[in-house]
Amino acid sequence: MNYIEWESALDTGIPIIDSQHRRIVDYINELHDAISNSNRDQVGEILDQLVDYTMSHFAFEETLMEEAGYSFISAHKKVHQLFTAKVADFQHRFELGEDVSRKLLTTMRTWLINHIKRDDADYSEIVRYSMDITPSKKSGFFKRLFEPIT
Repeated sequence: MNYIEWESALDTGIPIIDSQHRRIVDYINELHDAISNSNRDQVGEILDQLVDYTMSHFAFEETLMEEAGYSFISAHKKVHQLFTAKVADFQHRFELGEDVSRKLLTTMRTWLINHIKRDDADYSEIVRYSMDITPSKKSGFFKRLFEPIT
């Protein structure tokens, strides 16, 4: 059984972002397996891959927000920066030999789910509109704002 199961509540309606989020979930599940198997070398490898992938995801996500003209991009970038610093600290402590893997795993899971459901949900509608993606069943301020009046 996976540590995190993907659920539709995590979908942003932006296929490339949802795909990237699912890959991050896969990395977290792989990290859980490596921790469960007490394989420190594998934990280190997956941790490095997870951090690299998450950083590239953040950059891609921020580019989409910029292109869409998302007005709260600075705040979203700050959330990414704070999380990056937190994970870098975990990574550094791990490299020094400290066993931070379970705490890191819990932090990653909690942060990812909350970030997608709250922070990413805030920009998803304007990015979908910008990318001309058919809106999901969700409706909100931006959908109503840009909907033609009939």
